[in-house]
Amino acid sequence: MCRHLAFLGPEEPLGALLVEPEHGLFRQSWAPRRQRHGTVNADGFGVGWYAEGDAVPARYRRAGPIWGDQSFADLARVVRTRALLAAVRDATVAGADGEAAAAPFAADPWLFSHNGAVPGWPGSLAPLVQTLPAVELLSLEARCDSALVWALVLHRLQGGDDESQALADTVLEVAEAAPGSRLNLLLTNGETITATAWGDTLWYLTEPGRRTVVASEPYDDDPHWQEVPDRTLLTASRTEVLLTPLKDMNDNMAPSPTPGSARPGGPTSSKEPRT
Repeated sequence: MCRHLAFLGPEEPLGALLVEPEHGLFRQSWAPRRQRHGTVNADGFGVGWYAEGDAVPARYRRAGPIWGDQSFADLARVVRTRALLAAVRDATVAGADGEAAAAPFAADPWLFSHNGAVPGWPGSLAPLVQTLPAVELLSLEARCDSALVWALVLHRLQGGDDESQALADTVLEVAEAAPGSRLNLLLTNGETITATAWGDTLWYLTEPGRRTVVASEPYDDDPHWQEVPDRTLLTASRTEVLLTPLKDMNDNMAPSPTPGSARPGGPTSSKEPRT
């Protein structure tokens, strides 16, 4: 359900990251190579990017498929950025929210996307609504599982949690309330990328000190792409990537640490060199 990508690096046209790669997000909208659930991501798309000297990102979102939007083709050719988050959508449940339900969601300096689905929506997450102030519920952009997951993350961020804690706690909370949820979350503030692999594919490509890409699947056949193990938290900057196992509240054992990773509460930095 959906494909997404986040990038930090030297200034690039949007199209160089999303359209031009042989298996880029543009092509993934109709021919993903590694998508486990769904086959066509034609229920909307969006891209958010950061302009030099402005911490608040711009967004371009539409309810239709990315391949049918000629305005985006022009935009992608000329707009350049050092950080972006983009997504193509395969809706879990058909609805009338259209563009409002397309990632990235945004607030303050953050851009957010959810690749996955929450079974039993909306009833399964009804108990979690009690944790949100009424004004935040009334401010939801769309009536879909991703919008509520974003509200839960944002509530934690605005309450002072860092990005890693906000994503990890939200994933564990939602997974406990709705077992079987797929919760690949992707978040950026323009300087760092934080993501979770929980039920679907996640990969990263890094050139330490220069660029980092985190995506649902590789956009080319570069052998330096590395897959993130399931149930893992990823935190990245332009210089390093850290992988930390996440524990399902319903599991008896946490996954074993992966090379270059740390358990929650352990070391908070580990470089993943390009080899």
